[in-house]
Amino acid sequence: MEINILRKIYPAFIYRDYDYKITKGNLEISFLFEIPPDIQFRPKLTVGGGRSSVNLDNLIFHIGLVEMLSYWKTTCSPEIVIEAGYLNKEQIKWWRKLILNGMGQFFYENRIDWRNRNFLKIKAGQDLNCQRKHAVAGFSLQDRYLVPFAGGRDSIVTLENLKKRRKEIALFTVNPINKIQRAVKVSGIKKQIIVKRVIDKKLLELNKKGYLNGHTPFTGVLSFISVLCAVLFNYKNIAFSNEKSANEGNVRYLGRIINHQWAKSSEFEKMFKDYCKKYLAKDINYFSFTRKYGEPEISKMLTKYPKYFPVFSSCNVGSKIGKRWCGKCPKCLFVYLTLCPYLKKAQLLKIFGEGLLEKRSLRPILKSLIGQGKHKPFECVGTYAEAKKALKLCSKNLKIKK
Repeated sequence: MEINILRKIYPAFIYRDYDYKITKGNLEISFLFEIPPDIQFRPKLTVGGGRSSVNLDNLIFHIGLVEMLSYWKTTCSPEIVIEAGYLNKEQIKWWRKLILNGMGQFFYENRIDWRNRNFLKIKAGQDLNCQRKHAVAGFSLQDRYLVPFAGGRDSIVTLENLKKRRKEIALFTVNPINKIQRAVKVSGIKKQIIVKRVIDKKLLELNKKGYLNGHTPFTGVLSFISVLCAVLFNYKNIAFSNEKSANEGNVRYLGRIINHQWAKSSEFEKMFKDYCKKYLAKDINYFSFTRKYGEPEISKMLTKYPKYFPVFSSCNVGSKIGKRWCGKCPKCLFVYLTLCPYLKKAQLLKIFGEGLLEKRSLRPILKSLIGQGKHKPFECVGTYAEAKKALKLCSKNLKIKK
């Protein structure tokens, strides 16, 4: 549908409410979003276990704020009305920045111009009772580590390094499919905090009808959920695995660099860390363990842990079709490319099932990875410089004709 028509039909998006309860030891959360006059969403989260004696209102309210982006994007309504909780002016400014930066790829793909000052207004509850309910609570947390884990290179490197330092660790997983659980088993970590995230089916129905769709800052969603889990299970440290290459964008659009990985960037990490200490849980230590490393360095570090070779996977397409690697996407090719200098050909074939650099069908993707395409693929891949360097090393090892 045409965005201007949608914005006229649906001038306001409302975060109406949230609710939570403890059922059979599980924390069950639901959110209520409305787009008058006729659209309503009720997404849900379930967290297995945790302490029930802490005040969760503010943390859960904030998860709703970041979850709402997946639903707001259907109509891109010019006004967001927050009725579920309290936000001051500084917070509203923070959330507007998150939306305008984190939704950059969505704007690019739908050819949306966000630059007008009236493009998005955010209104939030200001009454004193609401403010007291969502005041920042103090939490006494143990010096333990919560590691967001999806069975990819980055989180494996983070996990194994923390294990060497004899840290007490729990893995944080969201909707973990079988291939993730296989990697969890190989890790040897017994404590796993599992979150079940259920998207409202109405969202998928609207997408089929032609309402707007596109990328949302998923790492931002994980960040807010991870803070809730850290507080629930008494972990002071949250160790994400976002590398320095996430700072490089993909394409310039309307005078701004659009970055698929913006929510993994140093900019977002600092923004979130500051916001967390001021408005969520001041004792939480949120950071990225792999921030100082580039993609080739992370691939090289992974090769120290061959026990993961049969189970690790970084392919998002493969997750949707029940495969470890689809063998067709930029992510598969880039991971292959960065591992190539450090592994034998037989090892690569055993991991990926085929020689990806020899596939002529992947040549256009390879060109886009090294800066010879229209733009860098909208995937979690490294910088142009990293891809070029890896290709040069691979060419020597495999005698590839470029």
